[in-house]
Amino acid sequence: MNKIGFTTSIPVEVLLAAGKVPVDLNNIFITDEKARLMVDMAEDAGYPRNTCGWIKGLYAVALQDDLEAVIAVMQGDCSNTQALMETLQMKNIKTIPFAYPFDRDREMLRRHLDKLIEVFQTDWETVQQVKFELDGIRALCHQIDLMTWRDNLVSGWENHYYLISTSDFNGNPRQFKLEADSFINQARNREPFRDEIRLAYIGVPPIFTDLYSCLESMGARVVYNEVQRQFAMPTAGTDIVEQYYYYTYPYGAFARLEDIQTQLDLRNVDGVIHYTQTFCFRQIEDIIYRQKIALPFLTLEGDRPGRVDARTRMRMEAFVSMLK
Repeated sequence: MNKIGFTTSIPVEVLLAAGKVPVDLNNIFITDEKARLMVDMAEDAGYPRNTCGWIKGLYAVALQDDLEAVIAVMQGDCSNTQALMETLQMKNIKTIPFAYPFDRDREMLRRHLDKLIEVFQTDWETVQQVKFELDGIRALCHQIDLMTWRDNLVSGWENHYYLISTSDFNGNPRQFKLEADSFINQARNREPFRDEIRLAYIGVPPIFTDLYSCLESMGARVVYNEVQRQFAMPTAGTDIVEQYYYYTYPYGAFARLEDIQTQLDLRNVDGVIHYTQTFCFRQIEDIIYRQKIALPFLTLEGDRPGRVDARTRMRMEAFVSMLK
């Protein structure tokens, strides 16, 4: 019982410093062959139909996995997290709150980190040591990202996988490091991709399981995964507070927008796909991105886990065709 689940990327250094096994519940949910059944299970338990599919999946995973506790990010992620935690408490699952301050206040962020460190009975020095160890592993993922947009040797899905896995390092940072090293060596010997269209993907990771392969079958490749890249902490900083201060995802649309626009220019992107989850408050942020990003723009919406549906595929095909 040393596995700690969490609802979105958190300061995983604290868990590892305390000798715990980090488990990103999102990754467990979306890679499970029975992901759709997990959504049904949550609805059978009383979750409304018009609730985010990810939240329902997290609920089901938390019940099925052997977890010591679940860390809930109460500010800086999903507006439904509080209710999710309350329903898990009803099932006698221990929950631990964590928050990213909306105003990006460094001192408040330090206080939240201090509280998390106290809960897991570790200390700042050990946490900082773990951070430096993880910096080296994250650097491998940044290398994979570079090989995606500069060298054209990595697919959009491979980029997505390695970057998003840094939220929990698949529960074993050392093993993940070996996997990333092996992938880099293998990818270096490939012939470069010769896709016609280069795309940026912004927004939360997709609930669709084949989005990237669909795009590549149309002659387009994602060379920028916005939130996934942030999970890999592209700005390491000198300490853990600075690192999570520069981590853009929890701090709203405008905090993310500056980084997005920089990367769009750097990566020579032809068009932008903004993914929004059905029933998520972040759908409203689409208004901001559409007005501020001066590139061809397609908004996609997903509900339940599974393959891209026919209507969405048709819209993707039309968008790629227009860009060509």
